[in-house]
Amino acid sequence: MSLTHQQPIPLPADQWRAEEPLAKHTTFQIGGPADLMAWPANAEEVASLLAWAKAEAWPVFILGLGSNLLVSDRGMAGLVINMSRMTDLSWPEPDLCYAACGLPLADVSRAAQAQGMSGLEFACGIPGSLGGAVFMNAGAYDGEMKDVIEWVDVMDADGHISRLDNHEMAFAYRHSRLKDAPLYCLGAAMRLTPANPDAIARRMAELTDKREQRQPLDMPSAGSVFKRPPGHFAGPLIIESGLQGYRVGGAQVSMKHAGFIVNVGGATAQDVLSLIAHVQAVVAEKTGIHLETEVRPVGRPMA
Repeated sequence: MSLTHQQPIPLPADQWRAEEPLAKHTTFQIGGPADLMAWPANAEEVASLLAWAKAEAWPVFILGLGSNLLVSDRGMAGLVINMSRMTDLSWPEPDLCYAACGLPLADVSRAAQAQGMSGLEFACGIPGSLGGAVFMNAGAYDGEMKDVIEWVDVMDADGHISRLDNHEMAFAYRHSRLKDAPLYCLGAAMRLTPANPDAIARRMAELTDKREQRQPLDMPSAGSVFKRPPGHFAGPLIIESGLQGYRVGGAQVSMKHAGFIVNVGGATAQDVLSLIAHVQAVVAEKTGIHLETEVRPVGRPMA
């Protein structure tokens, strides 16, 4: 059952939709409807939406490109603020790139390459937004967002904007301060290093080739499902446990990379959760290692 509201939605009618299917907005292509989804174009509109939600006592969820999410089959209660229209990029200093939260991280990486700035090559194939990457300290191939972030502009639940430096962001493995507090990324500045654009492009091509060779990029997924256990890799542990290819409904442990769960057709969030629980149980039984999830289950309870 959807929530109801009393006050008019503070955006033009073409910037919000009721009962918007979240499967259309996640890389897993899974998820029921959001009560309301809105697409602000700037920080002022984000603040107006937060004020509206507070007055209506509605929960708020901030959505980027939906690349690390498993949304409930019952959808999400309240307001989902989709940041995908906030895509400004600028260079306040020759080696300082500022990107708005809704810009795809891969686009930021390409912009840095075109500018002859190194440091974001690792991000060239990460399928999330800049805001989502900051939120979870995204990383790949020995690089992480914490390595380049100079500062982050955030908004709190009351619409106040502040600037947090790298230390204040409390970055850790797949973690930032934004996971612990109601603070929403509006944009971030990244300090990069001058380098030959052709050399940067070659490195990005190498990493892209590695991804294409090793990851199931042709199938819907949320990327790596499990965090890297200390001293191990999740994929080999899953293979060692005899689970590569194991399937629950439309969800399957990828045959190309066992650390991924893919939607082979019609998968539900419940399929994925059941498969995750089975993998965790079998791997723990056979290896003694507990796999922690990296993917974020969100939305209405399904039980």
